[in-house]
Amino acid sequence: MKLENLTGLGRAERPRRYGDACGTAHALELIGERWSLLVVRELMFGGRRFVDLRRGLPGLSANVLTQRLAALVMAGIARRRSLPPPAGVGIYELTDWGYEAEGAIQALGRWAARSPGHDPTLPLSAASAMLSLRTMIDPVRAGALTGTLAFRFGDDAFVARLDGGALPIVRDPGIADVAVTTDPRTLAAVIYGKRPVAEAEQDGLMRVDGDRDLLDRFVDLFHLPAKAAVE
Repeated sequence: MKLENLTGLGRAERPRRYGDACGTAHALELIGERWSLLVVRELMFGGRRFVDLRRGLPGLSANVLTQRLAALVMAGIARRRSLPPPAGVGIYELTDWGYEAEGAIQALGRWAARSPGHDPTLPLSAASAMLSLRTMIDPVRAGALTGTLAFRFGDDAFVARLDGGALPIVRDPGIADVAVTTDPRTLAAVIYGKRPVAEAEQDGLMRVDGDRDLLDRFVDLFHLPAKAAVE
């Protein structure tokens, strides 16, 4: 496997230091720059090409993405490698340590979902939608439920497996008990807004193939937390 380091970070792009020994302060030095944590989020389901990352984060410029990837590589959170022929393209992927950030991202997501200012109807990427499922699933209610679900968003495809309350998800266009073809925003409306699946299908925003009862039971495993009282 050919590993490549990114260089060329200017002084202005180097992480700002807090001069604080707290681990939280150092975490912000590592991934606290705008977009950095979202780039990590996009890599949580495996390596992605630069163009794939741009598609998942349409508000992020190519220049800033280059800077953020360079910083993540320099910090040891991500790396760049070239796929072997015939692909021969470069991809960015998380290191083993980089993948450990998922727990922190999930904790932040659960906490921020209680904010009165959180708007779950805004657009989100395919990776964000899948990570939200791993974050917000009710493990107690999911404990006795088994089955596999495929989620297909254009060129992005994932398979989720209900496993004793956990929900491992991989990028895979493979076969599952039920396959849902839609877009991330519609899926969020069904999962969290409880929009009826039949209504989304009637509007041409979703297609369901396979075990519809499993899908209905799956949707019932997710509920947004109550909003925090803000005085």
